[in-house]
Amino acid sequence: QVQLVESGGGSVQAGGSLRLSCAASRYTFSGNCLGWFRQAPGNEREGVARIYIGSDGGTIYYADSVKGRFTISQDKAKNTMYLQMNSLKPEDTGMYYCAARDGGYCTGQYNGYKYWGQGTQVTVSS
Repeated sequence: QVQLVESGGGSVQAGGSLRLSCAASRYTFSGNCLGWFRQAPGNEREGVARIYIGSDGGTIYYADSVKGRFTISQDKAKNTMYLQMNSLKPEDTGMYYCAARDGGYCTGQYNGYKYWGQGTQVTVSS
C-alpha cells in the first residue's frame, strides 16, 4: 500500500528555517496531487501548500499565511516532496502532515486526500 514518511521537523526560534521531507513509496507522482497540511492543538487541520505534478511541470498552491515564506517542491526521481520553511513564526507551530491523493485535483480540503503520513512536529518559539 502507499506509504508516506515525513521527516525534518524540530524546534526553532522565530525567524529560523526548517526543511520537511516526505518520502513516498508505491505512489506515482506524475498526474497526481500532493500537499502539506498542519494541525495545532485545538485547531482543525489546515492546508499549507500543495502541488499538482504534471508530465512537463506542475501547479503550486499556498495558503495566504505562508506565501513568500514557504516553498513546496518535489523530486520525482526520488519520489520525495519537500517543504522549505523560512522566516518561521510561532503561529507556524503544529504537527505537519504529508498527504497525497489519486488524481490531479488539488483540493485544499484535508478530506480530499486519501494517503497520509504520520506527521512531524514543528515548534517555533518566540
